[in-house]
Amino acid sequence: MIMMIREWKDIPVELLMQILSLLDDQTVITASHVCHGWRDSISFGLTHLSLSWCSKNMNNLVLSLAPKFTKLQTLILRQDKPQLEDNAVEAVSKFCPDLQVLDLTKSFKLTDRSLYAIALGCCDLRKLNISGCSAFSDKALAYLASLCRKLKVLNLCGCVKAVSDTALQAIGHYCNELQFLNLGWCEQISDVGVMSLAYGCPDLRTLDLCGCVLITDESVIALANRCPHLRSLGLYYCKNITDRAMYSLAQSKVKNKMWGSVNGENDEDGLRTLNISQCTSLTPSAVQAVCDSFPALHTCSGRHSLIISGCLNLTSVHCACCAQPHRAINAFPHSAH
Repeated sequence: MIMMIREWKDIPVELLMQILSLLDDQTVITASHVCHGWRDSISFGLTHLSLSWCSKNMNNLVLSLAPKFTKLQTLILRQDKPQLEDNAVEAVSKFCPDLQVLDLTKSFKLTDRSLYAIALGCCDLRKLNISGCSAFSDKALAYLASLCRKLKVLNLCGCVKAVSDTALQAIGHYCNELQFLNLGWCEQISDVGVMSLAYGCPDLRTLDLCGCVLITDESVIALANRCPHLRSLGLYYCKNITDRAMYSLAQSKVKNKMWGSVNGENDEDGLRTLNISQCTSLTPSAVQAVCDSFPALHTCSGRHSLIISGCLNLTSVHCACCAQPHRAINAFPHSAH
């Protein structure tokens, strides 16, 4: 039986959502005002929305849309200049309880009110980006961690006031499923906070500690021993890191391989990215040991995953790719003179 479509409202919901999936979010919002039928269909079916294109009045737009789009699971609210205020985030938290991904990058106007609202209204969050939100406190972040326990991805880059050892202890205690954490330039944290993460978040895959100038070898050793799935580690400008940390990383490959075989796991790749730029206390032998232990770390052109910028004493460190041509050349017999 062929359905006759005489008016816009007669388009089946499934077909409408397929059409809208091909359009940008700004057009989808416009489409929701065509008629009551479309508004209801979009309100019920829309799960992903980005308002990053909105350069003016984003706050009012969020306030008007949140009560309509109650099935949202992903909401991107990145801003080039701060527009969002606490009342908009509170509206999202109130009307969008299914939210799993929330991006509030550069929301400089937000205060602790927003974090408390998110914690109470969006307990199913898996991914939260509040990088650059400089007004949040560590108390509010710790409270959020205590309620949003399903977090897997958390970007706190530049949240200097919010990221303290106390906050990291809360994250390590409550967010045991965490896999990605960016703590770039959070200068207050010490080994106490990072070690809490290592002990509480064993599934950690990516950790950025760039600019965390207070941490020492103890943090890296804890991560090496407690986070067997760690694939990316950023230690840029962590000048207290010494060879002891590097040898611990190198030895962790053997430990993790043994642990994986006991548990029937096949997860042997190990570190794939390591940034030790400006870690000027490191010696070539220690860094070479790490490079030899993890074949995915490269110093060769076009594949730089072992980043050593600013460490002039480490120029002799090379990955297997660089070593093979050298060995090949040496393999040819020298002609007699």
